[in-house]
Amino acid sequence: MEKSFSASYAAAGVDITAGYRAVELMKQHVARTITPGVLGGLGGFGGLFEIDCTGMPHPVLVSGTDGVGTKLKVAFAMDKHDTVGIDGVAMCVNDVLCAGAKPLIFLDYIACGKNVPERIAALVAGVAEGCVQAGCALVGGETAEMPGFYPENEYDLAGFTVGAVDKSRILDNSGMQAGDAVIALPSSGLHSNGFSLVRRAFGIDEHPEVLGRYEAELGCTLGEALLTPTKIYVKPVLAVLDRLPVKGISHITGGGFYENIPRCLKAGCAAKIQKSDLRTPPIFRLLQAAGGIPERDMFNTYNMGAGMVLVTAPEHAAQAVEILRAGGEDAWIMGEVVPGEGVILC
Repeated sequence: MEKSFSASYAAAGVDITAGYRAVELMKQHVARTITPGVLGGLGGFGGLFEIDCTGMPHPVLVSGTDGVGTKLKVAFAMDKHDTVGIDGVAMCVNDVLCAGAKPLIFLDYIACGKNVPERIAALVAGVAEGCVQAGCALVGGETAEMPGFYPENEYDLAGFTVGAVDKSRILDNSGMQAGDAVIALPSSGLHSNGFSLVRRAFGIDEHPEVLGRYEAELGCTLGEALLTPTKIYVKPVLAVLDRLPVKGISHITGGGFYENIPRCLKAGCAAKIQKSDLRTPPIFRLLQAAGGIPERDMFNTYNMGAGMVLVTAPEHAAQAVEILRAGGEDAWIMGEVVPGEGVILC
């Protein structure tokens, strides 16, 4: 790489040497994510991973991809880039978890207007932290410098994950029935959804200084609360799946309760949830008030404090909650399955 330099390309706005510098800076972060199965290192044309199929007679690969969305605009305004990578991982690994799969590998894609190696390394540090939390390996990625397409100080961040589950253990809601328990795992806040509405409600684009405003109800500045990373649920939920039958899992992302909870429900089943049983962090109340957002729109856009939902038989619910709490998640039973369709909020 020492002789790799193009003055013409640099004059067009692409500094390939900055890319090499970014790779050197990110290597220490990638090293944290290495798991058994990783073959080779950075620099190849593809990431190599040897799958251990022990205990999986019929392994099925489960893949997922997602981005961080316009939450990145908050990161730009605060010039803080070391946490949104966690969001990028979380949005992918939490999705494949809903099939009962353990995430194995992750790849990131960063597109930017100008490659600032230290900023790219901070982004990858967040991605690496997310991979450590999920127990998967960061086996590759791509940084694309695209002058004229993105402003110099902006970027986009997306990711892709592959997990595995034995075919016999893919989650199947065929046995779901009235009386089953709906268990909530707490969110860390807004996660990475609905930030176009967040930015409009708080007037962030026109008045970015509001991000530095201390909110006593939050115990931090508004910006710090908004950049709180999406929670990664992989390890505690896998612990439940190893010990108990689970009938369905939903990751509560964009679309909130009304779109996501029904994705794990059997036809003819509805989730009945008492609003008084929810544990909604104060950031949601501040957002609703600031934007004058109707309650139904809040539940149709945000997680409202429940970042993931599990459905189990009632006789397994207490033990599932106990396992989740042992894994660091203050889970609770927030509702039950009843005859009907969709979500019923009472």
